[in-house]
Amino acid sequence: MNNILSQIVERKVREVTLAKEQCSLKELNRMAENAPAPRSLRHSLLHTPGGIISEFKRRSPSKGWIAEKARVEDIIPQYESHGAAALSILTDGEGFGGALQDVRTARPLTSLPILRKDFVVDEFQLLEARAAGADVCLLIAAVLGKSRCHELARTAHSLGLEVLLEIHSEEELDAWSPEVDVIGVNNRDLRTFRTAPANSHRLFPALPKESVPISESGILSPDIARELQTTGFQGFLIGEAFMATATPGEALARFINGLGM
Repeated sequence: MNNILSQIVERKVREVTLAKEQCSLKELNRMAENAPAPRSLRHSLLHTPGGIISEFKRRSPSKGWIAEKARVEDIIPQYESHGAAALSILTDGEGFGGALQDVRTARPLTSLPILRKDFVVDEFQLLEARAAGADVCLLIAAVLGKSRCHELARTAHSLGLEVLLEIHSEEELDAWSPEVDVIGVNNRDLRTFRTAPANSHRLFPALPKESVPISESGILSPDIARELQTTGFQGFLIGEAFMATATPGEALARFINGLGM
């Protein structure tokens, strides 16, 4: 694990420790049991033209603020009405300007599946996600490694969460297990934060056929997405290309139209 990622993980461990002190497992379990029935990301990707997971993202560690004043209440309904297959909501505060409250706010505003996107290091975060109304969790192979990804994927399924496993290299494919519903190739090199969609083309032949394949990061135009569709990808996670505009929902609609959908 590189230095930047190590620092993020160390910070996340501290944050989770603090969160455990502020909310009991008993209370979280009660909230999770009362959460709305989960929606399927896998099903939505396979049955929605374009298969786009539209991301709510205020900032990034590499670019800084993208949409500092963005409000869930304004953007999530736009995404749904303009053709998103699902939603990704970043809940990391320091790096991305998000919070778990953004998921709670979004849940009653949409019928789409919601991915709680964060650096998961502990089962507690999965329970938090389900209690907040999320339907999907993100497991990053570069953060967790093989055995931990397998453990957390099983836990996620036991809670009713689907699993998006994110990989960046062939070496990380051993983090896949039958509990993975969607597998995402991250085109961003976590060592340099540079993006290259060619990474998705390169890795596609090695991806497990049991999971729906998506491409993440650096998909800035419909042309790039069409090429990835030709390769075999069935969905895309896109945030910055939409959030950097004044009307993210309309940007999404233009993108889908550009795909010929």
